[in-house]
Amino acid sequence: MIKYTKFEGAFMFKSVFTKFLSSLAIIIFISFLMLAAIIGSMTNNYAIESKKEDMSWALEVSESSFHWLYADSTQEEFLQKVKDSEPRLQEILDNYYKTSSSLELFIVDAEGEIIVTCTHMSYLKGKHISESDITKIKNNPQQGTLTDLGDVLSERFYVNMSPFTNDNGETLGMVFVCSSSGSETALISSMTKTIIIASLWIMLAAMIAGYFISDRMVSPLKSMISAAKQFGKGKFDSRVEINSNDEIGDLAVAFNQMAESLERLETMRNSFLANVSHDLRTPMTTIAGFIDSINSGAIPPEEQSHYLHIVSAEVHRLSRLVGQLLDIARLESGERKLNFSHFDICELSRIVLISFEQKIEAKNLEVEFNVEEDSMAVEADKDVIHQVLYNLCENAIKFSAEKGIFRLTIERIHSSQLKVTIYNEGAGIPAEDLPYIFDRFYKSDKSRGLDKSGAGLGLHIAKTIVESHNQSICAESEEGKWCAFCFTLKAGNSELPAKLVEF
Repeated sequence: MIKYTKFEGAFMFKSVFTKFLSSLAIIIFISFLMLAAIIGSMTNNYAIESKKEDMSWALEVSESSFHWLYADSTQEEFLQKVKDSEPRLQEILDNYYKTSSSLELFIVDAEGEIIVTCTHMSYLKGKHISESDITKIKNNPQQGTLTDLGDVLSERFYVNMSPFTNDNGETLGMVFVCSSSGSETALISSMTKTIIIASLWIMLAAMIAGYFISDRMVSPLKSMISAAKQFGKGKFDSRVEINSNDEIGDLAVAFNQMAESLERLETMRNSFLANVSHDLRTPMTTIAGFIDSINSGAIPPEEQSHYLHIVSAEVHRLSRLVGQLLDIARLESGERKLNFSHFDICELSRIVLISFEQKIEAKNLEVEFNVEEDSMAVEADKDVIHQVLYNLCENAIKFSAEKGIFRLTIERIHSSQLKVTIYNEGAGIPAEDLPYIFDRFYKSDKSRGLDKSGAGLGLHIAKTIVESHNQSICAESEEGKWCAFCFTLKAGNSELPAKLVEF
């Protein structure tokens, strides 16, 4: 079982940091290892090819240098000439060594005995080279053979040879050329050491740079962890500092936007609870007070009917509030299924307007009903669209100024879509509230100066219904002057029944 402590975020940061630096170090190490292997291989191949070229050159020159020794000689004459000319021959071999210190030559008789060497390899004189080693070298004249000639040489050399053949085709002896393999080994070793030292310095620099880069990358994540913990405590005012324009910066921006949404939702929730509490408490207090007064006889029988009407109105008010809450729950859970049909939106709008006749007259509003055609069909759920129209009209009338203009307009945007606009002159909506006016529980009139009965659900319900039809709804306003709500509906194309109401 894993225990999470208050240092969980720090450990997560350390883990991410360690993974990043470890990955960086491994990549650098493998890269330099591959680089060392490639450069070492190329250097070794180049050195070997250079040795082979030098050995081939030495053999070609030696054949011409020793031509007088074997060209017209017999075996006995060859050996005698070698014996008589040994100092001269040794000098020639020494010159080869001086010309290229990596090359060492010696002369072998037909039996494989070393008879003349350069001064540097005098220890080889008198030693025998086996016939198998001679055959192996003879069979590989172009490449040379890496061998110690059966422990004859002190270490493994690249060895090649050229036979001394007289005019009769008889092999009288051989000249061997050796090149040490230690020089390229030392070069590769030195080069590898240099690459390793350079890679360590580069790795150190990369680790230092990686430390600051990873710290800069992970710092916003640490801030998000801290802010998320504050969110868990109900504090939504924490924000992440944005210091980059990359993906981490985008994540920080998104996190801050989420924090703002949570803070706004929390504010609206608190406001909603206050509004609902007020809207529930007030009618319940009124109902309880009047009923207690009636029961106690404080209200005379002749006045009880009046107060019972007030109680009835308050009960209906409570019923509407509960109904709105249930509507929200059903719509957002998908429990409320839409029943699409073709109906006349103009006729439905007239019916809604007539239902507000008393409220319109109470404010002496100038009503304008503008439609392009007397009948305009739409395809939608008639009942919920009636609720949208009712909510928007009720909201518009509530916030209309005395003797102001109240206008309902229906127009065809194109052949497949209609637009309904509800306009009123009055308080309007502040510009800073417009982006949130359709949010659940949001009330622009926070003082409840005009909206004394709403809970901030009507516009959210309207938006949810319209969007469930795959249509759009919006609000425009100029504070203190006017406000307009617009929503679209899919146009219908069926025959409509005769109008029931004229407005």
